[in-house]
Amino acid sequence: MKKVIRWLILTLILLIVLFTVRGIIRENQIKQGEEPKNLQEDKGQDKTTQQNNEKIKDKSKIVATQYKGYKVAANLKIDKLKINTCVLEDYNKNAMEICVTKFFGPDPNEIGNFCITGHNYITKNMFGYLYTLNNGDIFTLTDNENGTIKYKIYDKYKVKPNQTYRIITKD
Repeated sequence: MKKVIRWLILTLILLIVLFTVRGIIRENQIKQGEEPKNLQEDKGQDKTTQQNNEKIKDKSKIVATQYKGYKVAANLKIDKLKINTCVLEDYNKNAMEICVTKFFGPDPNEIGNFCITGHNYITKNMFGYLYTLNNGDIFTLTDNENGTIKYKIYDKYKVKPNQTYRIITKD
């Protein structure tokens, strides 16, 4: 019985170490601007199409229309955190490993709740230090339809992972 328990504990420790090392490797790849290996698979485009998309630059557009094979909704800039990143339109696991994404809502800078989600990785395009923002801090959201609009943080609170609905606070 003791051998079985030792074996289970050893296996559990080994799994924890492996997942930790895997997470560190992924975060380092993202910090260096690389896509993690599991994200480098074909996203439905051949290399020629992808290269052509990167070369196309419409001078009338303020925000890039593509980033690493994903459509861009807007550009988010938070000077206090030195974040200047794309907000991807596709909300999925692979896109969220690359950049922050639109979770739900209307188009950027339109009336309504434009919700952005992202991992708390400590990288230049993620939300690792978002908790350090305070009421009164400013950030900008730029899109190709409405230009750049400044937003001011007026409330800050923690929610549980299942609280993805809008929480109304008293003014």
